[in-house]
Order: sequence, then C-alpha cells, then structure tokens
Amino acid sequence: MTVELYHFEPNANGGKPLIALFEKGVAFESRWVDLLNWEQHQPPYLAINPKGQVPALVHDGTTITESTIMGEYIDEVFIGPSLRPGDAAGRERMRRWSRFGDEFLGPSLSMIAWSQFIAPMMKQRPQAELKKALEGVPTAERRSAWSKTIHNDFHPEELEESRRRLEASIVRLEQQLARTEWLVGTQYTLADINLFNMAAPLPIFCPLEANIERTPHLLSWITRMRERPAVVQALAYSRDSLRTL
Repeated sequence: MTVELYHFEPNANGGKPLIALFEKGVAFESRWVDLLNWEQHQPPYLAINPKGQVPALVHDGTTITESTIMGEYIDEVFIGPSLRPGDAAGRERMRRWSRFGDEFLGPSLSMIAWSQFIAPMMKQRPQAELKKALEGVPTAERRSAWSKTIHNDFHPEELEESRRRLEASIVRLEQQLARTEWLVGTQYTLADINLFNMAAPLPIFCPLEANIERTPHLLSWITRMRERPAVVQALAYSRDSLRTL
C-alpha cells in the first residue's frame, strides 16, 4: 500500500487530508509542492493533477484532487477511529458544514489572506518571472485568480463582502459550538477537520468579532483542535512559507 500526499502548507485545504491521515494513523509519503515558486504548474505535478491545484492524494493508483472528498476517502478506506457519524442525518450535517467551509467561509478567507499576504509577496518578484508564471497556469479560472493576486487587483467591494462573510461565519460557528462540543454534536468528525484551518485565523483577521468575550465557544474549540495530537503533527509540516497562523 502506497499513500502519497502532495501538499503545500498545512493550512486551509492542505491541512484537511494531513489531519485526517494522522487521525487514522495512516503512514504516507509527504510530497511538498511549492505554490509560491509555481511547482504546481510544472509538468511533474500536472501529471498528477492537470488543473495544477493542491492538495492531491494518490493511493495505489487512485488519485483524488478534492480536499474535502479526500477526508471521506481516507475514513472509508483505512482502519482507525471513525471520522464520520454512523447515521445518515449526522453525515448530512457533517457534509453541510464542510460545504459551508468550501463555498462560504473558505473563499472569503482566501481573498482576504491573498490580498494581505500573497499579493505583497508577489510584488517583490521580477515582472518577467510573474509574466512567465501566469502563462504557465493551466486553467483560465486559476490564471484569473493568480493575475488578480499578482497585480493586487482586489476591488474594495469584494474585500468588504468577504469581511462581511467572515463576520457571519463567526456568528454561525459560535452559535453552533455554544450548543454542541463539536460541529456535528458529541462526535469529532471531518466537519471539525475541514473547518479548523479556516476558522483558526478568524481571531486574527476579525479580532473585534472573534475574541474570548464575544466568542468563547469558538475559541475553546480552536484550542481543543490545536491540542489534538493529529493536528499537532499536521501543523509540524509547516515550512512557514506564509507565516502560518
């Protein structure tokens, strides 16, 4: 059995399969892909994922390129503690939370983070290098996203809407965690794994909205997540490329 995980920093999408693999106790080979030096757009990695996005999980010839799906695959294929509820209603709630992260919280956090951290880093690069890098992006959608970052072309209205969504996400998470220990109830699940790296930076990006006075349950959950051995192991894979939060 061979398990390879192609990943960048263990935050956001890259952290999901890392944490899941450690929670299940799965031995795997870490394959670092340096996004900031465009390795995801080079032929060796495009042979793994033609879209040029990370992470990617390869298991005995099966390749999975969607981070949320990786978690369910890892939980189903490998032995170890279950990361999914045993009942259909619980699994529906788990997937609804994961979808909330993928479609609402995650994109909003990414826009804020890329505008504040990645865009200034790109500004330091030679223009010829950036032009060549853009030409190598394999899809129009990702080329547009990278172009916006390289030129720091984030519109104020977009950033304001992203901030509004972060604030709405904080309220939703706090309300849920005031009622239940974990996002789906009493069981720790993939929903917690999938939302953790998106929620962990919220007290930094939104300190007035996410703090010990206003969101004690959210901050307690973040602390409990950080203390889990699997999360500690996953975060140890950071190379501090983004000054990981």
